[in-house]
Amino acid sequence: MNKSYIEFRKQRDFSAILTDTFGFIRNEFKPFIKTIFNIAGPAIIVFMLSLAAYNYVAGDLLNFTRFDESSLNSNNIFITIITVIIYLISAIAAYILTAATVLFYIKSYVDNKGTIDPIEIKKNVHQSFWSFFGLSFLKGMTLLIATMLCVLPVFYAMVPMAIVFSVYVFEPKRSTTDAFSESFKLANADFWTAFGVFLILGVIYYIISLVFSIPSIIYALISTGIFSGEIDPANLNNMSSDPIVIFLNVFNTFFQFLLNTILMVAGAVIYFHLHEITNFTGTYDRISEIGKTEE
Repeated sequence: MNKSYIEFRKQRDFSAILTDTFGFIRNEFKPFIKTIFNIAGPAIIVFMLSLAAYNYVAGDLLNFTRFDESSLNSNNIFITIITVIIYLISAIAAYILTAATVLFYIKSYVDNKGTIDPIEIKKNVHQSFWSFFGLSFLKGMTLLIATMLCVLPVFYAMVPMAIVFSVYVFEPKRSTTDAFSESFKLANADFWTAFGVFLILGVIYYIISLVFSIPSIIYALISTGIFSGEIDPANLNNMSSDPIVIFLNVFNTFFQFLLNTILMVAGAVIYFHLHEITNFTGTYDRISEIGKTEE
């Protein structure tokens, strides 16, 4: 069965943005996920393994029944520091590689009218890694400063920061700083539609995340004896280093990480919507294509 092509370069209303976001993921799901794991897979695996290691080591540190052991303040703390460093580096790498893969996949899809070039996508992702790193730093600092100022600035900064990667990818002539400043200009073109979409997707993301966290919550309640009414303090101390708890936490984090790609795709759809309002690029291209067809 032939997949329907989704035109990104056009204006959309609120419902069309949501429809095309999920429609694109549904149509391209297999090659889309395959490309993500081919490029970002190793970093994601290291991220998940380091998360599991961190949960185990940190859980051991929080086990107060072992607080008097001499090894606790030496080897365990050193291992925890190393684990945290690996965890942070792998988390950043996994996030950057995944975001870049999603957007360069969409760029290849748009440029080739529905087909993709995996080799070109991988090349572009690797070449743009440090640019994405710089944008991620600017994005993080912007949201941090907005949070420190008040709640309202965070809501305002949320939209431009959600499309800043898209500006860089789909406007390759721009530098990282140009993409950062341009994202604020584009966001003003139709701020409330973009904000509403991200708000709805955020609620959906939160609800689905809660659903997948239910097994870990149930297991924690059973293990601590809350259901039976007999709470064992020893079980509370060992809970964070329980292998089953660690596995469930890693699984939840992995699923939430994949869910985040929905927000990345939505960011690309919203970028094209805002860009079309401002520049009419897609409209001009479609008009020129009609002229060529008539000739």
